[in-house]
Amino acid sequence: MAKTVRLEPIAQETSVETNGNLLSVLINKDLDVLRECGGRGMCATCHVYVTEGMNQLSPINRREQRTLEVITTCRPNSRLACQARVQGNGVIVELPAGMYINSLQDIEVLIGRRAEQNLLHPITGQVLVEEGKLITRSMMKQLEATPTFRVSEYFSNSSEA
Repeated sequence: MAKTVRLEPIAQETSVETNGNLLSVLINKDLDVLRECGGRGMCATCHVYVTEGMNQLSPINRREQRTLEVITTCRPNSRLACQARVQGNGVIVELPAGMYINSLQDIEVLIGRRAEQNLLHPITGQVLVEEGKLITRSMMKQLEATPTFRVSEYFSNSSEA
């Protein structure tokens, strides 16, 4: 039986099958979700805030808890959409402001422009470039020197827990 989920701040409602995950809701609404880790609960690219109905979702598993602990924008109502299974009605999900980036090349093409929204680290959710800031070559050099930005290395070196 289908359950209803509401997405904020875009004010859209959608249905998901019982035990379907929140990630499928985001994908069905054509939201640009990177799914950098392939839905294994190891990145922040499907991080959402559950404003209502947390008790209508599956419990947080160990993998999700470990990942949430490194997300800098984590709150008590944070969930990873790929891990949260909808078990009842009344779930309201708030999408974090900003855009997760896949690689430094995603930012590099924006050199000389202002960020239209916060650009977020795909693993930690950390704001790499604030909304409205001018993206410069020196900013890119700083990001390249950041050891935590080796996203592909992170996923190739981590194992399923």
